[in-house]
Amino acid sequence: MARRKRYTPQVPKKTGIMVNVTSLTDMFTVILVFLLQTYNTSEVQIEPPKDLRVPTSLSEGVLTQGLEMTLSKDSLLLGKEVVAQIRDGDLAQNSKDSKDPNFIPALFESLEKTSKDSTVKAVKDGQILLIADRELSYAIIKKVMYTASMAGFPQVKLITSSQ
Repeated sequence: MARRKRYTPQVPKKTGIMVNVTSLTDMFTVILVFLLQTYNTSEVQIEPPKDLRVPTSLSEGVLTQGLEMTLSKDSLLLGKEVVAQIRDGDLAQNSKDSKDPNFIPALFESLEKTSKDSTVKAVKDGQILLIADRELSYAIIKKVMYTASMAGFPQVKLITSSQ
């Protein structure tokens, strides 16, 4: 039995083979942009006060730089400055606004002052890292977040521990 000859197409000798790399280049560009957007170069270290019990969480998110605000059982701090006092799980009477029960005037003024004085990009973008005690009610945390958003800080991240 005779074997068949394999078919080989006749290619003219003077033509070259062209490889189209446009789609490959597009794919690498998309991957590069994705990696650059998700890469975080800054490491943020937050040390909550010793008497503050931070809630726990299993989620793992990347922490970015922001303005530190601490909400403990007895006070509300912006950085190291005491902004308002907390009594019996709620704001002290002198820290509340008479017209709007969710508004904290002292916090609003401090945030506006910090926003004007700061040159840090995270502060200009309105990012706050809220370290709150796990024993506090949601009502007081809501008041702090409401006032922060009114002052131009809409991005509030609640700090948790992973223990």
